Amino acid sequence: MIGMNIRILRKKNKMSQEILAERVNVSRQTMAKWENEEALPDIQKCQMLAEIFQVTLDQLSGDMSEEEAEQLGPKGKHFFGVVKVGERGQIVIPKQARELFQIKAGDKLVVLGEDATKGIAILKTDGFLEFAEMIRKAEQAGEESE
Repeated sequence: MIGMNIRILRKKNKMSQEILAERVNVSRQTMAKWENEEALPDIQKCQMLAEIFQVTLDQLSGDMSEEEAEQLGPKGKHFFGVVKVGERGQIVIPKQARELFQIKAGDKLVVLGEDATKGIAILKTDGFLEFAEMIRKAEQAGEESE
């Protein structure tokens, strides 16, 4: 499983076995053995591979198809699919996103936007308000020290 993932992620990142082996500080033959599942990388090498591919250790070691690998974003970033805006502006947040970020019915969300990119971000209100309060306190502390 991990060997297949290394091969899929290496190809997705357009890397040769030689280049990847060099980055992980092993021989090309060792990389080939990992990909063919004749040997397994140790945990430090797995961490290096996960860092190089910008995936989690779970993603590196899990059951992954080439299609799933193509949809992987950098570590900590997710692609949940495309949503359709309803006539009154409503959207349905995909189930996987709701579960990952623990969003449930009745939660309040903040919607932010940026003119330049036409980007929209949706944040849980509680986390955003805590962050805003932290900024406010830091600004007050800065003003008091002047």
